[in-house]
Amino acid sequence: MADPVVSFDRVDVRLGGCLIQEQMTFSLQPGEYVGILGPNGAGKSTLLKLILGILEPSAGKIEGFGQEPRVGNRRIGYTPQFHSLEASLALRSRDIVGFGLDGHRWGPGWPNKLRTQKINRVLDEVGCLDLAEASFGELSGGERQRMMIAQALLSDPELLLMDEPLASLDLVHAQEIVALTDKIRRERGTTVLFVTHDVNPLLQVMDKVLYMAGAHSALGSVEEVITTEALSALYGSRVDVIRQADRVFVMGVDV
Repeated sequence: MADPVVSFDRVDVRLGGCLIQEQMTFSLQPGEYVGILGPNGAGKSTLLKLILGILEPSAGKIEGFGQEPRVGNRRIGYTPQFHSLEASLALRSRDIVGFGLDGHRWGPGWPNKLRTQKINRVLDEVGCLDLAEASFGELSGGERQRMMIAQALLSDPELLLMDEPLASLDLVHAQEIVALTDKIRRERGTTVLFVTHDVNPLLQVMDKVLYMAGAHSALGSVEEVITTEALSALYGSRVDVIRQADRVFVMGVDV
């Protein structure tokens, strides 16, 4: 087995004095597609920030590619939630994508031939090269999400972190984003961590699910984790899992 891309060893997470996760222990292998699920406040977005080095655990050890997480690791690509991008709506889509190369500098950076080629390459990869000159605010939700994926791909990451990319998307566009990220995973060999509230769009593509609830977590296949017994244990209260055709329904307290 290859060295893990990410590993958590007995990690505790506290925010504002509240225990968010306790004794979190798991590891992810190269090329895996992992869905991260759980109720609001379970720590799903916080998990991504720990991997990015933006936050530090209260206890335990985290490693990414065998090292402690650090901000600016170009082996990791990240797509944030849309609400963090409202100030960027007037910018050209090409410039939004370009932040993946030089967003750490003030402004979009100086244009040059190599930079343009790299941006065009990832825009073409996500099917949005024809929208490069449009303002970000003109785009649909699905198109904006594709641009953010393109931005994350500019550093050729080995790990792609996606925070609620399906929020506010209709079913068709949600399925398109899932299919695109799976295509990227297969063609690039990229490990994908995909935060979502609904397991169903990911059922056909993900290898594992990481479910977070009640300050605890469980990692495994959908059949292992999304069960009445496993989720009831995580929540500390009865949660019912119903399977119908190719869909899974989770019903219970605050799910």
